[in-house]
Amino acid sequence: MASRPDYYKTLGVDKKATPDEIKKAYRKLARKYHPDRNPDDKDAEARFKEISQAHDVLGDPEKRKQYDTGAGPFATGAGPGGGFGGFGNFDFDASSMGDILSNLFGGSGAGGAGGAGGPGSGRSPRQRQRVERGADLEAQVSISFDQAVAGAQVPLQVPMRSTCATCHGTGAKPGTTPTVCPSCEGRGIETEGQGMFSISQPCSQCGGSGTVIEDPCPSCNGAGAVRTVKRLRVNIPAGVRDGSRIRLQGKGEPGPHGGPPGDLYLIVHVSPSPVFTRKGDNFEVEVPLSIPEALRGAEVQVPTLNGTKTLRVAAGTKHGTVQRLRGEGPPKPKSAKSSSEPARGDIRYRFVIDVPKELDEDQRAAVDALSEVMNGNPRARLFPQGAPAAAEAADG
Repeated sequence: MASRPDYYKTLGVDKKATPDEIKKAYRKLARKYHPDRNPDDKDAEARFKEISQAHDVLGDPEKRKQYDTGAGPFATGAGPGGGFGGFGNFDFDASSMGDILSNLFGGSGAGGAGGAGGPGSGRSPRQRQRVERGADLEAQVSISFDQAVAGAQVPLQVPMRSTCATCHGTGAKPGTTPTVCPSCEGRGIETEGQGMFSISQPCSQCGGSGTVIEDPCPSCNGAGAVRTVKRLRVNIPAGVRDGSRIRLQGKGEPGPHGGPPGDLYLIVHVSPSPVFTRKGDNFEVEVPLSIPEALRGAEVQVPTLNGTKTLRVAAGTKHGTVQRLRGEGPPKPKSAKSSSEPARGDIRYRFVIDVPKELDEDQRAAVDALSEVMNGNPRARLFPQGAPAAAEAADG
C-alpha cells in the first residue's frame, strides 16, 4: 500500500492555507521547476510532476476535502490505480496539463485535450510549438529625493533573454524548421498507464514543445534566445515612495517561440532628505524653537518644497505642537488625473523646544529670575489630595 504524500509540504503551505495562498505557492514553484526552464533536468521534471499533482488536489475544494478527511480515492487501502499510487480517480492527462500551462504562463495551453493532437481528439498531431508567456523580470532603480518628488525619467539596463535575431526564435538553423517530435508525435506530452488511470507529463524528448530541432541555429544553439542587456528609459511618477514596486507591462523577457513578453517590475529606492520625513501621504519637518520663542510666540521661517514660508508660532506653544501647510506636500500618484495636476499631501511642521544642555552664568541667572516670577507647581494636578511636601518627596 502506497504511503500518503504530504501535498501541503510539497507546496510549502500550511494546512489552513487559503485557496489564494495555495495558488500563489503553486505558481511560484511551477515556474521554478517547469521543464522548459530546466532542460534535461530529470529531478526538476519529477519535482514539477509532484507540484502539479499537489495542486490538482489542493486547488480543487472537493478533492481537498476528500484528501483532508481521507475519503473517496484517498481512503486507506484504495484499490489499484486509486489512493496515492497516482492521482486516484483524477486523471492527470493532457487536459490538466493544458490547464496548468494556460494558468501558469498565460498561454493557449496548446497540447491539452481538445487541442490539435490532444488525446481522443481524432486529429493529426499538432505541428507547432507551444506558445508561452515570457518571464517576468525585476530590477532595482535608485533616485534622489528631488526626483521622487518631481518625477523623473531614468536610464536602466536589464539583463534578459531576447529572441535570437538569426533564427527569429525558432531555434532552428535558417532555412530549416523544427520537426514533429517522434516520441510524442507532436502532442508535447507522454502518458504512463497505471491500472485504470493514466498520468501525463511533458515529453522527455522535446520537453513539452511537441517539436525537436535537428539542425540547431548556430547563434543560439537551438535555444531560440540569447542573453543580452536591454537598455530602457523609464518614467518614474512624481510622488513615488521608497520601496515602491512599479509594473512595466510587456517589458520583460519575450516569450519562447514567439509568445507574448512578460512584465518588468521596478523596485524604487529613494535617497532620504535631511529635512523632510515621509509620513504616509505627507511630509513632516521638525522645527526647533527657543524657550523665549515658545513662551512669547514668534514668526519663524520654515522650508517648503519650493522655497520657504513664514509660520506664526502662538505664545505658550508646547513641545510637539504641529502646524501644517495643506497641499504643499508630495504629489499623490494614485490620485493623478490626465486632465489636471495630481492632488498633493501636506507638510506637517512639528515644533520642538530646544533646551540647552549647559548654561553659562548669565543664562543661569536669567533662568533663576524667571523661576521666581513663574511660581507655582505645574505638577499639582497630579495629586488630587494635595502635593507632598518637598522633604517627603526627597525621602521617597
